[in-house]
Amino acid sequence: MTKLTIDGHEVEVADGLSILQACQSIGIEVPHFCFHERLSIAGNCRMCLVEVEKAPKPVASCAMPVAEGMVVNTDSEAAKTARRGVMEFLLINHPLDCPICDQGGECDLQDQAMAFGMGRSRYLENKRAVVEKNMGPLISTIMTRCIHCTRCIRFATEVAGVEELGAIGRGEHMEITTYLERSMGSELSGNVIDLCPVGALTSKPYAFNARSWELDKTESIDVLDAVGSNIRIDARGGTVMRVLPRLNEDINEEWISDKTRFSCDGLARQRLDQPYVRRKGTLEPASWDEAFAVIAKRLKRVKGERIAALAGDLCDAEAMLCLKELMLAFGSPNIDCRQDGARLDPRVRAGYLFNTTIAGIEEADALLLIGTNPRIEAPIINARIRKRMLEGRFPIGVIGPDSDLTYPAERLGAGPDTLAELAAGKHRFAKTLSQAKRPMLILGMGALARRDGAAVMAVGRALAEKFDMNAKGWHGFNVLHTAASRVGGLDLGFVPGLGGRDTASILRGANRGEIEVVYLLGADEIDMSSLGTAFVIYQGHHGDTGAHRADVILPGAAYTEKPGTYVNTEGRAQHGQRAGFPPGEAREDWRILRALSEALGKKLPYDDLGAVREALAGASPVFANVGAIMSTRWGRFGRAGTMDSAPFASPIDNFYMTDPISRCSETMAACTAAASDSSTGLTGTQG
Repeated sequence: MTKLTIDGHEVEVADGLSILQACQSIGIEVPHFCFHERLSIAGNCRMCLVEVEKAPKPVASCAMPVAEGMVVNTDSEAAKTARRGVMEFLLINHPLDCPICDQGGECDLQDQAMAFGMGRSRYLENKRAVVEKNMGPLISTIMTRCIHCTRCIRFATEVAGVEELGAIGRGEHMEITTYLERSMGSELSGNVIDLCPVGALTSKPYAFNARSWELDKTESIDVLDAVGSNIRIDARGGTVMRVLPRLNEDINEEWISDKTRFSCDGLARQRLDQPYVRRKGTLEPASWDEAFAVIAKRLKRVKGERIAALAGDLCDAEAMLCLKELMLAFGSPNIDCRQDGARLDPRVRAGYLFNTTIAGIEEADALLLIGTNPRIEAPIINARIRKRMLEGRFPIGVIGPDSDLTYPAERLGAGPDTLAELAAGKHRFAKTLSQAKRPMLILGMGALARRDGAAVMAVGRALAEKFDMNAKGWHGFNVLHTAASRVGGLDLGFVPGLGGRDTASILRGANRGEIEVVYLLGADEIDMSSLGTAFVIYQGHHGDTGAHRADVILPGAAYTEKPGTYVNTEGRAQHGQRAGFPPGEAREDWRILRALSEALGKKLPYDDLGAVREALAGASPVFANVGAIMSTRWGRFGRAGTMDSAPFASPIDNFYMTDPISRCSETMAACTAAASDSSTGLTGTQG
């Protein structure tokens, strides 16, 4: 610890902190623009000048480490004068367009000019103008406003791992630009909007749509992948205007992916806002009572073993619990939440979780990726891996597709043959794993959503045991999910019961006429042509593939329109909150199932959300410990068998379109076109 004096008070702070960080730790505000705690020190805005005793001139506090006995004055007249001078320089070329700037109301430059500026300028020279840059369909650039803090450059280089932003020119002629004047090839590019302290980089889809003070702000959870990023949903009049990141050090820090941030415009398109019933081959509008009556009439003639239900990737735990109990009431064991057919064993929780935890990646010293491309499957986790790599001594081996992960990785092989060789200790990377003190592996859906997925899982478990990945205090076996509902469904037991059918068997049975009724709870990623002549009930919020195949459509609520519980890939239960109401006659999913159960004579015992969540807690302690990571026990999972020699393939072809919401988004369609043109790797093309 280091002792120093700040503004007349003697304080003790951790060694290695800068003066700026020391001031922040004791609640003293020091203005700054270029400094950011997750980026390297630049020291180029000079707004954080403070007076240090015995120093010949004011010191940039962000770049000066604390020293024993140092005396710092942040509020002296010399410090104030220095800051006023810096602010005056920053505003020489800044345009006077605050009334039309999208950063208005959230602008660091506005706030600090008011608090630390001098209120006038002595410069009468003409302001310079900078040509706008092309950064693609997501980021709007007004570079005349840029104050050259270089936060965007450092983020792209250090966090995103895409070195496409830089500064050209010197002095007054310096400009921030993409080197090749094209879209940023990063799935995290939108975070530069939050980092920009002025209005130089703003959201292109959000431009001129709303002011920050007009919006209702709701803290919630992202469900477009399995990471469970903490987000803030900003809505006006029930319409979601934008999605922003919310700080959570254990999960997403303060970043979110571009799909999470920008696909919200898909929430307003192709929505299901009333029930539909298929009559003479055509879907026609109907009332809730009519839709329920049609379902009841059809189910009366069907035995329980000929009914099946599938849960989609965006389902909340409350809805899956209600659907499971409804299927049990009909005597049907044919339920599954693994619509991609992943061979996950629900009996051993450690066998389907990201056990290391997302934050725990930073403690690992070796990594093996098996059948996964985390850059497009979970960009936030990929950023954590890159963060750990930048700290040094972190060998990474990849068995699977050859892709640009944004960090150095050794490609060991393409498929199960290499995996078997590694498990036998014959591969050169085996030595790396054996020498590591905290090795970890990540199994992706590209390895598990195959016919031999259970055998691959068994080999993955054997690898974890062979290389002691489950040593005391460390758990290095991980499964990376791509569906927000998957872990919650497995925790609830939304899997085939005794003698029940899984997804593949349900589809085969429907095609053969053995399954007569299929209930799709937001399940859009299956082969609808395999459903044959089965009577299909689709409950969801968008007119996606499931709705087109349905005989009855029950309109549900999207994740922004209902309170819901989701369990992320590391097994952490979290609550999403309602930011608006569903359109038309659409309702929350659990309420639809509760009403349907009464119409079918199988009334579920829930009258409010509290009762459903109480039942969730009874089904699994995970749901009673929201926000916490529950300890897991290691066991035997997977099934030994022959692995197919076919190479592992990524389960995601296009990062920007993986679910009904993003497929309806015009912004995501523009990103898909831009990524295809520039071959960034986010639409399945090698970067």
